[in-house]
Amino acid sequence: MGHLVQCCDKTSVTEVFKIAWRTVGTIVDRVFKRHRSKDPLEGLVNIGVDEVSYRKNHRYLPLVSNQDTGRIIWAKKGKNSITFATFFKDLGQERCKAIKLVSMDMSKAYIKTARKFVPQAQIVFDRIHVQQLVSDAVNETRLEEWRRLKEISSEAAADIKGLRYPLLKNPWNLTAEQSDRLSDLQKDNARLYRAYLLKECFASILDRRQPNVAKKKLKNWISWACRSRLPAFVKTARTIRKHIDDIIAYVRFRFTNAIAEGLNNKVRLLTRRAYGFHSAEATICMIMLCCTGIKVTSVEKTVISTHTIVRRAHKRETVMAKHTTVALIWQSRNHSFKRPLPKH
Repeated sequence: MGHLVQCCDKTSVTEVFKIAWRTVGTIVDRVFKRHRSKDPLEGLVNIGVDEVSYRKNHRYLPLVSNQDTGRIIWAKKGKNSITFATFFKDLGQERCKAIKLVSMDMSKAYIKTARKFVPQAQIVFDRIHVQQLVSDAVNETRLEEWRRLKEISSEAAADIKGLRYPLLKNPWNLTAEQSDRLSDLQKDNARLYRAYLLKECFASILDRRQPNVAKKKLKNWISWACRSRLPAFVKTARTIRKHIDDIIAYVRFRFTNAIAEGLNNKVRLLTRRAYGFHSAEATICMIMLCCTGIKVTSVEKTVISTHTIVRRAHKRETVMAKHTTVALIWQSRNHSFKRPLPKH
């Protein structure tokens, strides 16, 4: 049953085994406790932190994954620094000292807790989240330009309409038409074209392999963004300046939160497959069964249907009746051909 729960939703399991829905949850908890490792927090060096929404109204579960094994090792209800601090308390002071890298998004609660409990570890901001800041700044600049031009002329605002995706795409993914529109943008709207150049320059800095060179160029980029007279980029530049060491750590270690994000997608699939869970405990139990590396093998037994059993029994009775008939015939023949005893 544990193998079937890993592959499909609980409702299907109840229909197959004809048991109650709550019974399946109890069995899942028992199977997990039976197959889990003795201490999943043992030997941690590189960890990733992410959160997943298990129910509406902003109900979250922080998930901690082992980046070396690609498995979720800890989950708990809540999304704040106190909840994340519980993980380090469960880990203990001695094992906290062994943590070297912590990948995460730019959540203030996670940053604060990690710096408090594992000060020796290097925090690495996920590249996707860092670049998302710059992409949001480009989109915000585009909206500002559209509102400004709309007050002047509707035709001028229509010229930059539909530029969202060409501005955010990678250059090698642009179509010929989109490339032409960006080329014309250099002459038509200098502010928006400046925002596009800032985005592409930032991505090229993160592609570098030398941390010292990348840090120097990133400082130059921050100065350029602050002088760009684009409010969205000025705000983004201040945020990047505040966390510049944690951003450059990606260039040094090439360490991302991709494994944690992939496990997060798997957890979302579990919740979507179940059409949501009623409680955080049920969600955590299913996560630990399906995302911690537990392999529950199905019991290979030959399943015989009722029709097959009846057919085999009928065949056996037929064979026995045939043997009985043959025995009676031979007995009657022997009796009929038997010579009578002589009379004295």
